Amino acid sequence: MYDYIIVGAGSAGCVLANRLSADPSIKVCLLEAGPVDSNPLIRVPMGIIYMMMSKKLNWQYFTEPQAALEGRRLFWPRGKTLGGSSASNAMIYTRGHAADYDHWAALGNSGWSYADLLPLFKRAEHHETGAGPWHGTGGPLNVASLRSPNLLSGVFIAAAQQAGYYRNFDFNGAVQEGVGHYELTQKNGERWSVARAYLHPVLRRANLTVMTGVQVTRVILDGKRATGVAYVQNGQLATLAARAEVILAGGAINSPQLLLLSGIGPEMELARHQIPVRHVLPGVGQNLQDHLDVLIVHHCRKPVSLGLSWRTLAAQAGHLYNYVRHRRGPLTTNSTEAGGFVKSAPAVLLPDLQFHFTPARLDGHARNWRSAAFTLFGHGYALHVCQLRPRSRGAIGLHSADPLAPARIEPNYLSDPADLPLLVAGVKAARAVLAARAFDAYRGAEIFPGEAQQSDEQIVQFIRRKAESIYHPVGSCKMGSDPMAVVDATLSVHGIESLRVADASIMPTLIGGNTNAPTVVIAEKAADLILQSRSRRLLAHDAWSEGDASLR
Repeated sequence: MYDYIIVGAGSAGCVLANRLSADPSIKVCLLEAGPVDSNPLIRVPMGIIYMMMSKKLNWQYFTEPQAALEGRRLFWPRGKTLGGSSASNAMIYTRGHAADYDHWAALGNSGWSYADLLPLFKRAEHHETGAGPWHGTGGPLNVASLRSPNLLSGVFIAAAQQAGYYRNFDFNGAVQEGVGHYELTQKNGERWSVARAYLHPVLRRANLTVMTGVQVTRVILDGKRATGVAYVQNGQLATLAARAEVILAGGAINSPQLLLLSGIGPEMELARHQIPVRHVLPGVGQNLQDHLDVLIVHHCRKPVSLGLSWRTLAAQAGHLYNYVRHRRGPLTTNSTEAGGFVKSAPAVLLPDLQFHFTPARLDGHARNWRSAAFTLFGHGYALHVCQLRPRSRGAIGLHSADPLAPARIEPNYLSDPADLPLLVAGVKAARAVLAARAFDAYRGAEIFPGEAQQSDEQIVQFIRRKAESIYHPVGSCKMGSDPMAVVDATLSVHGIESLRVADASIMPTLIGGNTNAPTVVIAEKAADLILQSRSRRLLAHDAWSEGDASLR
């Protein structure tokens, strides 16, 4: 018996486990389907290539065939270990635009404006350059500058300035727009996952239990109240009970999937899989959003990229020594070192495109041995561009009632006609940067889309053939009060007592940036809300007890 059971030890779950167990009177259990995060390649930033391909440490999901993308199934990696996707992501620390959160508040979600959340961003953060109006120090999540940026990342920034974009030294400061080096969740040249930040320091707490290799199969309900969870571990079925609450922190895929498996969701979806309906909630799994990304890739004429070649073979041993001894050199790279937030047109109010620059050739984001070999062997560079606020909406559903089967992922990319023209504009903007004179000494032939692909129609075909997710799924258990909302502004599931969702799935709309830092803050906010609710219940209980005693 625990007070709180947290399902999922990813970025949100690690935060919740830390904050809730800080009170020694609260008994917390954190459940993770994957193993412990002991693999040394998790800590090595360049180990991201292994993490993308690992079947043990990555769920390795795939979408349904996408009609607008030539029927392709897109790769959706999600971390499967303590720390979740923060153990395998590109470590980029961006919060999104302040207007994104103000929009959430304007939708009726009181307490979720940027002014409300900024203190939590600062509380979570240890910004190595020091505290200030936009940054905090002393928090668990270390935010640092890249130790050994590649020469080509600086070339990209110079080229982007030549193309007319502002130089920005802090995307999380007063202004988001512009280009520059990204700040990273690293410490001393190593990945600083949310597990290392929040969970590892508190593992010895007597009131915190962490269980790995545990796949939760359903939330146990007593009428309309969550009382615990059922799970599978080592092939054995078992249950755990929760006195206070069950908190789902499995992310935009696993949290809605678990609600559906528990009989909570759209009636038709539950009936399709013969799952008994416990509570009709039509928004579960709906409102799925993601950043669709496309790559402009060039050969590099000089052996200065992250790729390997005979000309740089002798240097590799030195790089390994430099990393092992000093935690510096190319192995500290997050692969996507620089980028920025830009507007597709001057009249646009907010940056609506994001650049990620990689000083290496990319194809398929190095998700398998073929694409990894393309990246590692040979010199080149790549510029990602994605549309920040797509209008297309998808859904998470079930393939079957088998709780161990993967969810059905249907992003419906480019289903809204407004999205494709913005991506076309993004390709043109990226090409303009790579054509700037700063790249003249390095620019080899364009690999993707290829020099001959110039017309809008040809760019459209390129997007349909090559676009991929950049792995920011959100929104499938959205926060709000409308008929399709799944949770309210306290992150409590509508119509079910003692059940919350606290992860990226609650975002009503996708933020304009990378989603890990916002997920951490969603969990910080959730922890505050849960502790406030607990305090009110205890006060009410004490008041009732005193009143009952006076009657006696």
